[in-house]
Amino acid sequence: MNKYEVMVIVKPAEEEATNAVIEKIEALIARVGGTVEKVDRWGKRRLAYAVKKFTDGFYVLVNFEADPAEIKEIDRVMKINDEILKHLIVKHDA
Repeated sequence: MNKYEVMVIVKPAEEEATNAVIEKIEALIARVGGTVEKVDRWGKRRLAYAVKKFTDGFYVLVNFEADPAEIKEIDRVMKINDEILKHLIVKHDA
């Protein structure tokens, strides 16, 4: 198991909708056998440029552990989720 972090920019919406997207991300990581260590909600911020016609986004940083083989599945599911504007998965060097 390696340590990773994923920065996610969620569509700006009501707090309940944003929380639902974050819960889906946590459930996805758990489903592939990973464990979520920390969820850091940065809040709503202005984007440097429009992404999918949105100028604001809700930033969330999730630290987790997962098997390296499962990262492709996490990335694939996040790409097809319409509520996520952008995401980036980074491996931590231990």
